[in-house]
Amino acid sequence: MGLAADGTLEVPDVRQPGQAGWYTRGVQPGQVGPAVIVGHVDGGGHPGVFYRLHELAVGDTVQVGRVDGSTLTFRVYRVQEVRKAAFSTAEVYGNVPRPELRLITCGGTWIGGQYGYQGNWVIYAST
Repeated sequence: MGLAADGTLEVPDVRQPGQAGWYTRGVQPGQVGPAVIVGHVDGGGHPGVFYRLHELAVGDTVQVGRVDGSTLTFRVYRVQEVRKAAFSTAEVYGNVPRPELRLITCGGTWIGGQYGYQGNWVIYAST
């Protein structure tokens, strides 16, 4: 995933809510910095790939499969629900001194229109 025309992060096609997407302008999972993966909570009346993302808790582990067949394990250190208007780009995409992971999906109240849900769930994890 890259950036949409309006400068926001592209997201996978909502008609295929089981797909997640990696932000290609950031680092790859396992490299130093925050690797960002986005996915839908739902779409087309079906649960999405991150339908249960909000259930993760500090200390849980997340595994990321890589194209080369290896698997990376990250440990959750922060779970945040944030209103879209208060989304902190610096916290999510800012430099960090170790390999980290950010998982992002929608959350909160459904408001419809171009925004869908009023907020996002952001999971912060590190190796």
